[in-house]
Amino acid sequence: MNMTIGQRIKEKREQRRMTLDELSKLVGVTRQTLSRYETGVINNIPSDMIESIASALRTTPAQLMGWDDEDSPRKPIGVKIPVLGCVPAGIPLEAIECIIDYEEIPVEMARTGEFFGLQVKGDSMAPRILDGDVVIVRKQQAVESGEIAIIMVNGDDATCKRVMHHENGLSLVSNNTAYPPRYFTAQEVERLPIQVIGKVVELRGKF
Repeated sequence: MNMTIGQRIKEKREQRRMTLDELSKLVGVTRQTLSRYETGVINNIPSDMIESIASALRTTPAQLMGWDDEDSPRKPIGVKIPVLGCVPAGIPLEAIECIIDYEEIPVEMARTGEFFGLQVKGDSMAPRILDGDVVIVRKQQAVESGEIAIIMVNGDDATCKRVMHHENGLSLVSNNTAYPPRYFTAQEVERLPIQVIGKVVELRGKF
């Protein structure tokens, strides 16, 4: 019987005679969160956290994921990521109340960073991105000028916009010309603040 990633983490931890408290301090999460990983209450563990746990337990992410199991019928072709209905400040991906669904991304993509999906609200990015569509987002704090990103403005729910950098500020630009660009000075970017949550890397259109 194939084990879950949580069961493998617990097995490796106990093999090293390490307590939950000891491992949680090494990887930088609370004891409660780590316990939820092991019991499967949280099964969408961020890829960078899997790497940290693997390093602390002196194993590999592949072994924790079960890709090296001899009795595994095949290696997975995708990794499930949460789709959020809203993005609170800090993006607590373990905040279950924000998760409305799951999407699958290729293993190769998952290895390049931490990803989540976000259900788009409104028509400001139409006609390319429509109300109810899901965008796949790689968490990062900056994007190049012209790239589409998820932005937090003044601590409100995140918005999907194209970011244009200027000499003394930036603009958030909608695809839909009915919505004029919003310009922010460098001072406003710091004061409000304007925070880049991640870069939109893929669109999952919904019908």
